[in-house]
Amino acid sequence: MLKVGEKLPAGSLMEFVEVEGNGCSIGPNSFDIAQSTAGKTIAIFALPGAYTPTCSAKHVPGFVEHADAFKAAGVDEIWCVSVNDAFVMGAWGRDQHTAGKVRMMADGSAAFTAAAGLTLDLTARGMGVRSQRYSMLVVDGVVKALNIEAPAKFEVSDAGTLLAQARALKA
Repeated sequence: MLKVGEKLPAGSLMEFVEVEGNGCSIGPNSFDIAQSTAGKTIAIFALPGAYTPTCSAKHVPGFVEHADAFKAAGVDEIWCVSVNDAFVMGAWGRDQHTAGKVRMMADGSAAFTAAAGLTLDLTARGMGVRSQRYSMLVVDGVVKALNIEAPAKFEVSDAGTLLAQARALKA
């Protein structure tokens, strides 16, 4: 399992891009994790699935609401990672009004999640292998804070907890 002080695993995540530009075409685009985090501070939060109750009602809205505060705390980007495809993540992002605030990053085959050791087997509930609920602060590709939820909990991966950690890191 990924730990504080370690580099993020190599690989890529997909994002549905709404507007063509900056070398990206409209639709799903692949982003190399190492290149995308190099020289940046990234707030990453992950959750079991798009459109699921806690994820839609609490997790994503908290990061959207606090996006400006994260920027003020020195965070360059906020990523939401889920084991869904880029089309689903793009649609969910539109529904959650994440544009310009939270990048909705798809880990469709759970490759990043598995490499990080953060999978959650929800096969018995008909959802397959998903991601655990967590948040992390990453600086230049290295994990500086990691908050992993206990099963079926939402207590430590919220925006407020990670924002406090970002502010402490900046101080």
